[in-house]
Amino acid sequence: MTGWLVVTIRLPTAPSRHRVAVWRELRRVGAVPLGGGTWTAPAAPVFADGLARVSALVARADGTMLTLDATPHGAADASTLRAEFDAARAAEWTEFTSECAKFEAEIAKERRIGKLTVAELDEEEHSLDRLRRWWRDLKARDIFGVGADAETHLERCVATLDAYAEEVYRAAHAPMGGDDAT
Repeated sequence: MTGWLVVTIRLPTAPSRHRVAVWRELRRVGAVPLGGGTWTAPAAPVFADGLARVSALVARADGTMLTLDATPHGAADASTLRAEFDAARAAEWTEFTSECAKFEAEIAKERRIGKLTVAELDEEEHSLDRLRRWWRDLKARDIFGVGADAETHLERCVATLDAYAEEVYRAAHAPMGGDDAT
């Protein structure tokens, strides 16, 4: 893949909420800032919907957005663009794996203190669902495969939750009084 999209955006200086909304959406899409209201992303279909959302935000702010197809002039330029894009993806994957570690630590804490409740399990299931959605979003825009090993972190989270669920269900269905002899 050699093609890139270059997006230049001009927005009114006030109110700043429009600039912030556009900036957040560009980050969420996976675009990489080149500087001065100029962003880039690989020319791949996965970025089309996100850039359409950015365009709508820009229009609502009475700004302008110009999207260009671009090809790097040489290997050095191509390498620079790819390195910038890969660095942004690597940072996202690092944050994701950190959140996976926090998820596992949270469940370990709940197990350690004996908080084996259905309500806590439900909360942890919601946390895992959030991690799954996040993983799918990151995977979709990581077209060069920077975070290929991140799936193992998610799989560990799933296994951790499954083990915790087993403990919760055993605790919830244990006989009253804790005497298994009756």
